[in-house]
Amino acid sequence: MIAIIKNTIQSSESFSGKAFDLFIQIMIILSLISFSIETLPSITDETRSFLYNFEIISVSIFTVEYIARVICAEEKMKFVFSFFGIVDLLAILPFYLATGLDLRSLRSFRLLRLVRILKLARYSAAVRRLHRAFIIAKEELALFLFAALIVLYLAGVGIYYFEYPAQPDAFCSIFHSLWWAVATLTTVGYGDIYPITVGGKIFTFLILIIGLGVVSIPAGMIASALSKAREMDN
Repeated sequence: MIAIIKNTIQSSESFSGKAFDLFIQIMIILSLISFSIETLPSITDETRSFLYNFEIISVSIFTVEYIARVICAEEKMKFVFSFFGIVDLLAILPFYLATGLDLRSLRSFRLLRLVRILKLARYSAAVRRLHRAFIIAKEELALFLFAALIVLYLAGVGIYYFEYPAQPDAFCSIFHSLWWAVATLTTVGYGDIYPITVGGKIFTFLILIIGLGVVSIPAGMIASALSKAREMDN
């Protein structure tokens, strides 16, 4: 019996495995739609009751799936603390916490239901390949993120010294200047605060050039890692 269950939930090549994957994907999507509908202010009590009953059904299915995966895992503790193991647990845990204790503050745990969308990654070969690509390039990405944070801080400090004398309200501290640095380095440019001095404009030009690299370099890293991940699949 366990062998049949294991073949169903862990194999995507058999008919039962494909049917199971498709069923879980549909349940995940429906549960996310249900979660979104719940936020509508004009839904009736009947609709709200129907959505709650559907939530019970979906959580029950995800709970059975989680327990089955734990039972069928060769290394149970390794699965429980793995990425997908934690995602599967977080997908059902908020429901039990919210219903087990009558505390209003625990309603915030319902936001964790959005974690269910991460469960879709388990059933998509492309997403699994993307996950593998992040693992391949994790050291380079971590190094780049650290360097980007340094550049971000230096950008905030630089624009503060250029613009504070002319705009003490907009650039009143380095912390306020960091918001400008984030918007500029990411090339978003909201336009809520901007330099007016000559030195600030020249400095902004340099930061914008650097910002193009901040956006493009990680994309290149991920593209290279995706190529390696595809080669590993083949």
